[in-house]
Amino acid sequence: MTVTRLIARPMLASMFVVGGVNALKNAGALAGKAQPVTDRFVPMVQRVVPQAPIPTDATTLVRLNAGVQILAGAALATGHAPRLASTALAATLVPTTLAGHRFWEETDPALKGNQKVHFFKNVSMFGGLLIAGADTDGKPGVAWRARHAATDVKREARRLAKDARREAKLAKAQIG
Repeated sequence: MTVTRLIARPMLASMFVVGGVNALKNAGALAGKAQPVTDRFVPMVQRVVPQAPIPTDATTLVRLNAGVQILAGAALATGHAPRLASTALAATLVPTTLAGHRFWEETDPALKGNQKVHFFKNVSMFGGLLIAGADTDGKPGVAWRARHAATDVKREARRLAKDARREAKLAKAQIG
C-alpha cells in the first residue's frame, strides 16, 4: 500500500465514521428528514425484491444506514476490503444526501446556499468513493486477470495441440 493510500483512506473514511456515530445518537431527530426519502425508497425496493426484510420505519433505516457507514468507514480507514467498503459508503451517501441536503426545498437564501454546499460536497465525496472503489491498489483487477487467463489458456491449448500433432506424426512414422 502506498503512503498516499495509507493517509487518504482514513481521511476519506473519517466523515462517515463521525457522521454515522452522530446519526446513531440522533436517529430520532434525523428520521423526520429521512421520511420523504424512505417513503419513496422502501416501496421501490419492496417491488424489486419482495422477499427482502426491508424495515419501513425511518428511524430504523437511519440507524441501519449509520451502522453501515461506521462499519464500512472503519474498514476503509484500516484498509480492510477497501473497494467493498468504498462501494458500501457510496451507496449510503445517496439516501443521506437526498434526505439531509434538499436545497431545492429551502426558501431562505442562506439556508439554501448552505444546503447546496453540503449537497455538492457529498456529490464530490461520492466521486471520491467511486474512485476508491475502483482502485486496485496497483494490482490487476478481476477483468484484467480473466482476460489474461483466457489468453493463457488459448496459448496453452494451441501448444498442446501442436505437441499432440507432432507426437502423432512421430508415432505414425515409427509404426509405418
